[in-house]
Amino acid sequence: MNKTIYERIFTKLTQFIDFKRLIAQGYLNYKSAGCMDLHVDFLRYSNRDDDSFIISIAHNYKHNGDVMCDPDMEVRIFKKYNMAEALTFQQDNLGVFQRVYDESNNFNPNLKKQLNQFLNQWLSHLLSQKYSISN
Repeated sequence: MNKTIYERIFTKLTQFIDFKRLIAQGYLNYKSAGCMDLHVDFLRYSNRDDDSFIISIAHNYKHNGDVMCDPDMEVRIFKKYNMAEALTFQQDNLGVFQRVYDESNNFNPNLKKQLNQFLNQWLSHLLSQKYSISN
């Protein structure tokens, strides 16, 4: 049986993120030789159900004293179902901020597909770059 993209994203996330440690500590920092640091933050439990929560995954750099996202994505984790989905994408140097769900919980299906495809590919790159926890 082929996994859905949401299951593939979850599997990749679990290969380098210890969710219990992330929730307890609030953040995890990762390093890889020759690559930008990676920051993972626990943001909040989701309003949808008690078993899902939202994290942020980001590369950041400083430009003129400001912290810039390159990129930063919010991801909802459905631990009970072994699934995860992209919620937002932010790329500061391009002035891009995209949100899959609006305030009324309506969603853009094309954007949802694009962001989940990007997240799946980005996670593959992160895993191949052998990031390891630095805190």
